Parts: sequence; structure tokens; C-alpha cells
Amino acid sequence: MAAVEPALRPIATGQVHLKMVRIGRMASPPATPEFSLTRRDLIAALGAAALCPTLPATVSAQGRTAVALQAKPDRISLRPDGPGPGGPETPVWSLGGSDLRFKRGEVLDVTFGNDLPVAAALDCRGLDGIAAAEPLASRALLVAGGKDSFQLPLRHAGTFLCEPLFADGGTAPARPRPLIVTGTSPVAVDRDEVLLIEEWRLRPDGSAIPAGNDPKDSTQIHTINGKTSYDISAPANARLRLRFINGSQRSVLAVKLENLDVRVMAIDGQPAEPFPARNGALVLAPGSRTDVFVDAAGPTGTSFAILLHDGKQARPVGKLAISNDPPVRPAPFPPAPPLPGNDMPAQLDLKSAARFELTLGTPTEWFRPADFKPSAAPAFQAKAGRSVVLALTNRGAIASVFHLHGHHFRLLDRLDDGWKPFWLDTLAIEPGQTQRIAFLAEYPGRYLIEQVATDWAAPRLVRWYSVQ
Repeated sequence: MAAVEPALRPIATGQVHLKMVRIGRMASPPATPEFSLTRRDLIAALGAAALCPTLPATVSAQGRTAVALQAKPDRISLRPDGPGPGGPETPVWSLGGSDLRFKRGEVLDVTFGNDLPVAAALDCRGLDGIAAAEPLASRALLVAGGKDSFQLPLRHAGTFLCEPLFADGGTAPARPRPLIVTGTSPVAVDRDEVLLIEEWRLRPDGSAIPAGNDPKDSTQIHTINGKTSYDISAPANARLRLRFINGSQRSVLAVKLENLDVRVMAIDGQPAEPFPARNGALVLAPGSRTDVFVDAAGPTGTSFAILLHDGKQARPVGKLAISNDPPVRPAPFPPAPPLPGNDMPAQLDLKSAARFELTLGTPTEWFRPADFKPSAAPAFQAKAGRSVVLALTNRGAIASVFHLHGHHFRLLDRLDDGWKPFWLDTLAIEPGQTQRIAFLAEYPGRYLIEQVATDWAAPRLVRWYSVQ
């Protein structure tokens, strides 16, 4: 069963109505560090939080920055027998390096190179309106040894993700690389940290199975920032901004900070009216991002478990500990105001919106990246400046994850008379379910849409749409 919480729902006329929003139930913290969920709970919990509109902010040009990104072979040390460093190194593919960090308003002059044995393109999740950089739709897959150059204007602040998109799965899993865009106004935190959650399927010989392949006889392992156990240490009363990213290719995951007040500040790169995460737990679809503020409140030596749940079981993946350093201030900060906004549309005209239906969970009219052709008919076409409503129906046997390139969207209410008060770029949809989303077609160009079933062996499927 799911619990019901009151939430504020803005409707198309600009009024605000009280609405009951269903959220997945997460058990109150017991004496031992665990929490109980099912796969259905994970899907139901997505998009259930109550957010309010944020205030617009202006963008000032910050100049141009040259960035080189290389898809190349890499290695990571994983231990299937438990936490800890060491063990044989596992071959993987990656874009190399640590988090990419820039300021809102900057323009990146990107050079992308492919040092892998399969064709690849750069896919940047959450960066709206950059049609010229769209993989497949505008930028062809690069053969081994190829290079490509293009611009990425960073019009929004937030947490984003860069990853290689392949023609086919290849022989090793690929690691994404977080892209952090800071706002032009300072945010009152003592520490800003990315927590990239990744899922691995290891064969008995220690090699990793790429997503899109049968994981039979494999061991499942999760890491945070490449470690099977990730610990954070902070002085008492420090405020932390933790940017959680689900880097898993196929799984919806829940992450929980045990016995802590976790306040959600942004989802999928777009700011939210701050609200408490239910029982300190966050639910993330593959590729989704959630930014939270956490205050390290407690005496020296106190630790708070970080738990991960994949719909089958919870497991500890780290902890937040209060260090021996002197408190950074006599008491924790008061509750934080909303993050500066990103100039998202204040209204969506649903009455005159263009409406289209898309079927998920079946390969009909969808393509694997290797088979995609820009000459294929678009999934839909919209006029610039007009609202678009998509009815997404999952005909598959398991949950499917939908990702929209180029624009963020609102999740509509069942009666199609308003929307949930938050922005998303990714949505998980249960089998047999229809969800409706709406967005303003702001940016002319050709953009991808993606779907993938929540099964490790499922292929990634794509289509495209246009805004004219």
C-alpha cells in the first residue's frame, strides 16, 4: 500500500489547489539500519514529492571554456566479496577524470574523441535546448579514433550527466561523468559533493557485464564514487549539499540516509521548493539526479548509515560521520530557502496543447542506436512556443524508463487538469500504465527520446522529435 500526503498543485490557470499526492511507503527507521521496499514501491515513489514554483533568475555570459572529453578504456577496483579497497582491477570504459564543474552562462567548446573499439557519441543528460549537440539526431556516431567538436551553452544551473552512447553495448560497461553547473549566486553550504551510484554485474572471473547483455551467473555490486563503501566525514553543524546521481543503466534505486533530516532541493537539475525526503529516502530512476541538503547534527563520533535499496533488499553502502573537528557553528543553519531558479516556463497551456501518443515497452518504431537513421520519420513534430502533451503507455511486461532530450517536462495529473509541481527529464512507468507529461516546445531543432526496460539485458531504444 502507499501512503497519502497533502501537496500543493498548480493548475493551468495559475491557481493553487490542495491535492492528495500518492507516495510510496517507506517504513519508519527501526532499531537496525534497514528499510523495506518492492520494485512497485520504487516506481510508485518517483514523481510523488510536492514542490512549489521557484523564482526566475537571469543568466549572464561567463565566457567560453575549452573541454576535451575522451571515451577510452579504464579500470576500476571492485570486490564482490564485500566492502573495502583492493581486489583485481575490472576493465571498464569511461570519459575519464573527476566531476566537470562550470558556471551557469558559460559556453563549452567541447572536443569529443573516441578511443574505444565501437562507435560512440557524447550524450549529456539534462542540458536543454542544445540541438546542435544532440547525439544521433545531429551528431553522428564516431568510429574508433574519431573526433568531433561542438558547443554546449550552459543555460541552467544544476546537476547533469555526461555519458557515451554506443552503437552497440560493447565488451565493457561504461561509466558516466557528472557535470555540475553552479549558479551565479552563492549557496550557503559548507560542502558540495557528488555521490554517483553505479551498478555492476560481475562474472565469476571478475569481468563486468555491460548493460544490454544477459547477466546470468553474475554478482551484483553497487558503488558510490567507485567505492563499495563510501564514507563522508564532516564537523558538527556543517551543512552539506549532496548531489545523488543514479548512474545505473537499468535499475530504479532508493537511497536512504538513516536518522537524518534530508531536504530535497532539486530534481533532474531543476530547483525545487525545499521539502523533506520521506524517512530520509530518495527514489531515482536510471540517470536521474536529486540534490539534497543535510546538516551534520550530532555529537562527535556519531555516524548515520547510507543504505541502498534495489527493490529486493537494502544494503549499507557507506555512512556520514561527525568528525573530531570543532563545530563549524554553534547550531545548525535554519531551513534553507529555495535555490535560484532556472527561468523555466511559469505556465503550460494544456487547453491548446499539441497531443501525441507514444507506446513504450515494445520495439515497434523504436531503434537501437546502431540502427537509427536521421531520415526516419519523427515520433512527433511540434511548433516552437506551443505546449506539448505526450501520453506514454507501457505495453511491456516490466517497468520502462522514458527520457526526453532537449526539454524538461511536468508530470500531469490523472484528470489532465493540472500537473505535479516539479520538473523532470526522466520517468519510470509501470507495465500497463499510461502517464501523461507536458512541456513547452521552447527550443527549435531535432532531439532524441529514449526508452529502456528495467532489465539488465534490455536494449536501449531511441526515436527523435522535432520542434520547428
